[in-house]
Amino acid sequence: MSEHNSFLEKVKNNQYYNDMNLDLFVEEQLIISEKLYQNKTKIIIIEGEFWTSKQRKANSIHEISYRACFKPQLPYFFISNFTQKGNVVYDPFSGRGTTIIEAALNNRRIVANDINPLSKILTQPRIEIPRYSEINERIETIPYYKNLKSDIDLSMFYQEETLSEILSLKNYLIERYESGKEDHIDRWIRMVATNRLTGHSTNFFSVYTLPPNQAISPQKQKQLNENFNRYPVYKNTKNIILIKTQSLLRDIDNIKRRTLHSVAKEAVFLTEDARNTPQIADNSISLIVTSPPFLDVIDYARDNWLRCWFNNINTEEITKKITVTKSLEEWESFIYDTFIEFKRILKPDGMIAFEVGEIKKGKIKLEDNVISIAQKVGFNIEAVMINKQNFTKTANIWGVTNNLKGVNTNRIVILRK
Repeated sequence: MSEHNSFLEKVKNNQYYNDMNLDLFVEEQLIISEKLYQNKTKIIIIEGEFWTSKQRKANSIHEISYRACFKPQLPYFFISNFTQKGNVVYDPFSGRGTTIIEAALNNRRIVANDINPLSKILTQPRIEIPRYSEINERIETIPYYKNLKSDIDLSMFYQEETLSEILSLKNYLIERYESGKEDHIDRWIRMVATNRLTGHSTNFFSVYTLPPNQAISPQKQKQLNENFNRYPVYKNTKNIILIKTQSLLRDIDNIKRRTLHSVAKEAVFLTEDARNTPQIADNSISLIVTSPPFLDVIDYARDNWLRCWFNNINTEEITKKITVTKSLEEWESFIYDTFIEFKRILKPDGMIAFEVGEIKKGKIKLEDNVISIAQKVGFNIEAVMINKQNFTKTANIWGVTNNLKGVNTNRIVILRK
């Protein structure tokens, strides 16, 4: 085995799994090998099933649906083993905020960035957590009006009275924001309502639809309703918001609440291109845990068109800002420029856990491309962790079949400055 075995020893002996009394990291349960990459560099490859249901249960505060998000256990592993309290953890493609929330729960300082403003809407309130009683009191003060009409046809998603409640809530939140009166309680209500707009169970505002982490087009929803003979029925939006609030808060005790509020005081939320973040100081970040935009797979803005509508966000403007790479060469160029920025902001000896997938039905393993780019930028390659996983029914809906096509694995390139 090569000299780069300190990371491997950390993996095999880390406190995370010792706490769980698991014997996952023993030789017969891992495939450990070395691969010769460019510049004749030998890199350790560690393959196994790392993020499974048998491991540490994630905090309930994470349970917000969002397209293409990894499990909290992934950032927890790196946060707990390679940072200390008070260190700064950064996610340049924050999404639903998994890395950021997990870092805050573990009393790390946080910097979140995502060019899509929905990311901040979904993440910030789960660090500035109000008490349930405050949310309950506030939601009772929101004026709900009957017979409000939407600027777009949403009848395929919502019953008429339900839509009036949604519009009342939308108008209230717009007024609070534009008047400068919006506070952490309003932001919490906005976050939960955004998450409850569409889904496949009773406790969503909409008729049955899939998946819960985005909205299908109105035409496809009409077809879905016709195919399954479904139609929108009245949903009590206030009750649904409170039910989801209780679910999100079930693991938040007073200690965790104080920790999150303390972190929130210095938290930074950006909506910048990850290649250019002048708000982040040189040599200030201890750890980056992230997953970059997929290669021409997901249209993040249009997938969230209904969430953008509710939050008064111009989808077309966001679409123009979000980088969607149409070729592997474009994707590599984007990653190269991003790594240049990472090298500027990382502390000496700072680490990156860069989670990528595979494309072309597994023929192209993107970690190979990432390693080549990282070497050009001047990062040290610690290892590659490959996590095999079984997909849920929701994943299979999107054509992701185990070991056949789609993004079948977490492939995490570990870099050090």
